[in-house]
Amino acid sequence: MKHTVPVTATLILAFLFIQVFGLFALSLNTVVEVAPGGTITVTHEDTVIGERPPIEGWVSLAYMLLGILIGTSLVLLFMRLGEFRLWKGLYFFAVWLASSITLGVFISAYVALAVGIALAILETSRKNVLIHNAVELLIYPGIAIIFVPLFSIFWAILLLLAISAYDMFAVWKSKHMISLAKFQAESQAFAGFVIPYGRKGRPSVKAALPKKLTGKGEYRTAILGGGDIAFPLVFAGVVMVWLIKTMSLTKGIALLEASIVSLFAAAALLLLFMKAGKDRFYPAMPFITAGCFAGFAVVWTVNFLV
Repeated sequence: MKHTVPVTATLILAFLFIQVFGLFALSLNTVVEVAPGGTITVTHEDTVIGERPPIEGWVSLAYMLLGILIGTSLVLLFMRLGEFRLWKGLYFFAVWLASSITLGVFISAYVALAVGIALAILETSRKNVLIHNAVELLIYPGIAIIFVPLFSIFWAILLLLAISAYDMFAVWKSKHMISLAKFQAESQAFAGFVIPYGRKGRPSVKAALPKKLTGKGEYRTAILGGGDIAFPLVFAGVVMVWLIKTMSLTKGIALLEASIVSLFAAAALLLLFMKAGKDRFYPAMPFITAGCFAGFAVVWTVNFLV
């Protein structure tokens, strides 16, 4: 087993919480209108940073993959140059925008942007794990709110497949994803959940952010990368919108059924943690993707065959 039972449980519960919370935030941003003839129209309110790109289909897929390529290349360049400050600046900007978008579905845009700046400052200046993970909870719903409206089920499936293939290459072949994770940890601006080990293998959520992601005994650290959280949330969000449009479900029921996808993704992640070896890096997305597809198969069966 990769981590102790308490640490594994903490990671799985955190993953599930952010998935469900992200779906809830997305539902608040979703507007459903039913015409007199029964035609259902689903739109999404503008975010606090304005309108989304007017793209769809393969363009959306290419847009996201290109963004990942550019972002990864920049961080690799910063790592090669040893420029921690440039990475922290980019990370600050991303935290500010994503958390502001999430907050914008609950409070006014100006207040959300102001609070987002405060959270980004707190995230990049404080080294406490509890603060880091709390701010991370607000980042991924913002990503879903931006990207879910750009994808259909078909293109969301291709997105997961592409990301899974990339994850396997980046971890097992080129290994640059491992280097990036270590670089982020050393800069203390890690995109994802971080759970340092405390005594007796228990999570130490109040500890300082570690500068190393591997170690022995109480110095070990459990991590879950940001992409492993964001991509299944985007897929579950697309499923939720699909259920509203195609199955004529209410937002509440669609959210509950889309949560099945999140539940299966969490189960797949748990299986990975149970089978993985200690102090080794694994690509999580292939397992999470398999869980997402299994969950979607259950949702599809419930709505079409039951």
